[in-house]
Amino acid sequence: MRYGDKTAVDALDLRVERNTITAVLGPNGAGKTTTLETCEGYRRPQAGTVRVLGLDPIKDRRDLLPRIGVMLQGSGAWSGARAMEMLNHIAKLHAHPLDTAMLADRLGLHDCGKTPYRRLSGGQQQRLGLAMAVVGRPEVVFVDEPTAGMDPLARRTTWELLTELRDDGVTVVLTTHYMDEAERLADHIHIIDHGQMIASGTPLELTRGGTATIRLVVTKPFPDGAPASLQAALGPQVEVTPISDVSLLVTGPADHTTLATVARWCEEQGVLPESLNLGQRNLEDVFLEITGRELEA
Repeated sequence: MRYGDKTAVDALDLRVERNTITAVLGPNGAGKTTTLETCEGYRRPQAGTVRVLGLDPIKDRRDLLPRIGVMLQGSGAWSGARAMEMLNHIAKLHAHPLDTAMLADRLGLHDCGKTPYRRLSGGQQQRLGLAMAVVGRPEVVFVDEPTAGMDPLARRTTWELLTELRDDGVTVVLTTHYMDEAERLADHIHIIDHGQMIASGTPLELTRGGTATIRLVVTKPFPDGAPASLQAALGPQVEVTPISDVSLLVTGPADHTTLATVARWCEEQGVLPESLNLGQRNLEDVFLEITGRELEA
């Protein structure tokens, strides 16, 4: 897929297995939204082949639409429609919808059921969008940022619902800016950048590798040349990656001597650590390593 001179999706080969939760991650502009919109039938690919449930999302759209659910980040609800009116309307478009009262109770929509969509909070709009996406009992559901704007309880409830959908045989494809969400929910993760696949695997496959990480956060910006200076102090066996102007990530073999070296370097540089954490690398660490960028909302 190209937009003028920009190639948004470039020879991307991506497969989602049935009955899984698959996360598609990437920095802003990586091509993930274009990829999913192509799978959903909203965009016609300029080259290549796309199949969802064995069907062409464009040519077989009439047959495919009843079998998929789509949760857009903006929900797609009419601004003046009340929450339950919208959900009930969508339910009536399907042959065998879920019980809307049950779904609303599960997602905490009853308290705002009579509220117009435009007056719902961001989290309530997200919950309504998810309910609209799954009410038709889809075989595949695409969810874009399912927990954006939600409070911790609503977020956990949404996680539980997506997991139950998977356990009931629904295939879930999600995009998210929350690394902990992808690491917790996904059976498989695809990371794309510049329209191409750069990493793919289970959360365990992506995060294992025998390395540890030290995350250093300081109270004020590092002095110029700090990453190179710390790299020289630690030696070539580790890699120092700047995360922001007040945080660094040290990746590689780490033990008490490594921690002592980092602490001594802080003293020599006159910087005050706010936190110094040692642990195995997580999905966010992997994402930073392979893209060189943070995943920004």
